[in-house]
Amino acid sequence: MDTGQVGVWHPAIGKAPAAVARRAAVEIEELGYGSVWVNEGPGSKDPLVVASLLLSATSRIAVGTGIANLWGRDATAMAASRATVGEAFPGRFLLGIGVSHSTLVGSRGHAYGKPLTAMREYLDGMDQAQPGLPEGDAPRLLAALRPKMLELSRDRAAGAHTYFVPPEHTALARDVLGHDRLLVPEQAVLLETDPARARQIARTHMAYYLTLPNYVNNLLALGYTDSDLADGGSDRLADAIVAWGDPETVVKRVRAHLDAGADHVALQPLSPHAPDLTDALTQLQTLAPALDL
Repeated sequence: MDTGQVGVWHPAIGKAPAAVARRAAVEIEELGYGSVWVNEGPGSKDPLVVASLLLSATSRIAVGTGIANLWGRDATAMAASRATVGEAFPGRFLLGIGVSHSTLVGSRGHAYGKPLTAMREYLDGMDQAQPGLPEGDAPRLLAALRPKMLELSRDRAAGAHTYFVPPEHTALARDVLGHDRLLVPEQAVLLETDPARARQIARTHMAYYLTLPNYVNNLLALGYTDSDLADGGSDRLADAIVAWGDPETVVKRVRAHLDAGADHVALQPLSPHAPDLTDALTQLQTLAPALDL
């Protein structure tokens, strides 16, 4: 799979009207980015269906689910979707699977329980369903932050898709995964050179994620403190999570992830108030030359 080193992750792609999402994917492809990632969250459409729509509208770019929630479909259905899309678009589809978060799982009527056990059993179910399905070329990645889930990504998947992480986490993840597994971190970016404004936008972005234990516990394990996480996040945390500044500054952060062991970095352009696909595309246009796409 030739995705290059830089792709795009943006929540509006999975919520936009189909025609808008397809046009965005085409533009991202024409700019030279190697991937588009579709998430599954509140208000999102089915990421596997959206991925198929984007793949059918483009000719080269890879499309990944970042992530498809395992609580949203049983293991047999996930295996069938992976095989179907992988067969239709060989070498262009990545299936990212995750356990999501307790609040979101509870809203679906499920008990979050033990996420590592749930993922392990789900992968067992997918593997048992695979015989008889069409052969497809679709790597399976796991949403992983902490060592045990990263180990499962190493042992039972093609690698890991990480989110809301600084480059130091990428280095730790690479150590766990070894050298023969894919590692694709998401990186929030913002073309804004005013520190106060940039950090205000960064805090707006971080606010929701700092309510989720998975992300909070990962940051604490990385050495961030309770004071870093309080009051919307410290300047130190805002600067670690969001690469803000001019294009060259953003490129340095991408390089930091790659130097730490990432195979591919998925950029999420931030906007002042809410995810804005038009604004994201404008930032991606500006970034493309600096990234040497």
